[in-house]
Amino acid sequence: MYIVASKICANVVIYQNVTIGSNLRFNKVRNEWENVGNPIIAKNVVIADGAKILGPILIGENSIIAAGAINTKDMPANSIAYGVNQFKHKDANYDLVFHSNMIDSEKIIEANNKLIAKFSGNK
Repeated sequence: MYIVASKICANVVIYQNVTIGSNLRFNKVRNEWENVGNPIIAKNVVIADGAKILGPILIGENSIIAAGAINTKDMPANSIAYGVNQFKHKDANYDLVFHSNMIDSEKIIEANNKLIAKFSGNK
């Protein structure tokens, strides 16, 4: 994980292989740097595996950056980012990827065993 950020606020969860940093470029015609600055990540944001947050942008409170998403534009609060600079409003009735009351590992194992049994029954 590489992080070069202006600010990361409280209660931000960052998963593996995330890049947060600059997206600057040099304009040869104007002889100057553009996109100078680094992201600001507001509070209660979850950044899932492999996401990229690049440039002088703001990521709004209570938002989710989906796995593999690439963000180079400001993101409103209470949103879900996916794909490349795609956003949609987050359903307030659900927490995605992370919740302080995380699921018991036995329930995950049970669900996976049911899926394996279903797969084995399809052969």
